[in-house]
This record gives sequence, C-alpha cells and structure tokens, in this order.
Amino acid sequence: MQLTRLTTIPPGKSIPINTLGKPRLVELQSALAWLGYPVGDLDGVYGPKTRNAWGEAVDDFALGNSESIDAADVTKLQKALDKSKSAKALDLSTRQGTIAAIKSECTRQGLDLKTQIAYVLATAEWETNHTFKPVREAYWIPDTDTYLKTHSPSSNYYPYYGRGYVQLTWQKNYATYGKLLGLDLVRKPDLALDPEAALFVLVHGFKTGGFTGRKLSDFINAQTTDFLNARRCINGTDKQQEIANLAKEHLARL
Repeated sequence: MQLTRLTTIPPGKSIPINTLGKPRLVELQSALAWLGYPVGDLDGVYGPKTRNAWGEAVDDFALGNSESIDAADVTKLQKALDKSKSAKALDLSTRQGTIAAIKSECTRQGLDLKTQIAYVLATAEWETNHTFKPVREAYWIPDTDTYLKTHSPSSNYYPYYGRGYVQLTWQKNYATYGKLLGLDLVRKPDLALDPEAALFVLVHGFKTGGFTGRKLSDFINAQTTDFLNARRCINGTDKQQEIANLAKEHLARL
C-alpha cells in the first residue's frame, strides 16, 4: 500500500487527527487496517475505533503523538507498510505452494503461533473442500450464480456472495477489502477469487475479527488453544469439530 494524500503534510507541521479531512483520514484508516489494527469502517470518520487504533500504532511504531500526525509519522508508517508487503514470489498455483503461502502470510500479519497457523490452514482446507483453491459460495451446485441470486440467504447479499479461501460476503466487506487491496471489488466482485487477494482476506479477517467480530487470538493465543470455539471467527459453531480435527493434523506437521 502506498500513502499519497498523507505525504502532502508539510515537514515540521503536526495536524490533529480529527481535522485531517475525509480523504486523508480514509487513507490513514486503510493503512492502519492493512497493518492489522481494528479501525472499523474505512469511512473517514474519526470515531473510537480509529482513535484507539491510531493510539496503538503510535505506541508500536514510536510515533510522535496519539492525537496528531506529522511528516515523520507518515514516513514511519510507509516503512511499516513497505515491510509488510505480501511476498510476490510465493506459488499459489499448487496445494503445497498455497499451504506455504498461508504460513508465510500468517507470520507476516502477526499470527505466528504454530497453533494459530494450524487453525488458519484447517479453515482454508475445509472451506475449499480440501483443494486449497479459492471457491465460490455453493460451488457444488449446478448454475451456481442463478442459485445464489434466487435463494436465501445469498439472495440477500447477491452479487456479493462468498468467494475466496474463506467466504467474503456483503458489499460493505467487498468495499473495505477493495480499498485495502487496491482492487475494485465492488464493481468486479470476482476479483476476490484471485489467490493473492483471497490470501490477504483469509489471514487479515482472522487477525482483525473482520468476519464475525471475533479475532483468532480470542481463542488461540500463548495461553489458550481452543480449536473448537475458534470456529466462531468464521461461522458460529458449524462443523467446529471437523475443523478442529484438521487443525490438530496441521499442527502435528508444523
């Protein structure tokens, strides 16, 4: 991700976050979200989530002030964004290559415990019917698009039905990840099937609680490994035992 609007802040000038203006604030929110901070909607509104996320970033990156931003802060943020770029050399065309890519992306985004990586792998395996390839919601049904357009619940959010290594749904979420990835997912939702895009969404959703509001670290952290209830990050308790079993298998191989 490349910062452009924030780089126009003149050297030596500190601007209060709540006076940035919508375009600059959306860019700041997007940068914070890319780095894994839970900013909420990328709407250019300086609410509690954005304020807290900025405060965390100020602490993590030794920035100047929790209530303002200056050119030096922008430079540090850009360095962090550059460092966090997904590896482009990863092979997402094969099962083993995708498994390696998921491991790498988990580590890049800070889900670096073996137990966390194992659960992300298990989820991707289950959600893609063991193929480790991005899929559409209800992909097993003939004429999938017509079915999703006319049957509930997908008809409620068509054409923003589930796509990816894990199901990305609803226009709001397509818009959010489109901003983060620099893709027009609202006009072209099938871009969510791109393996690189799907990889980022898979891990970022687990990292920030982007799917259900529940983060993977709520259930799997240095003190706790709850492979059963980690399913709440994605889909309540649906198939939680099957996915927990897969997680144990992946953990044994890590």
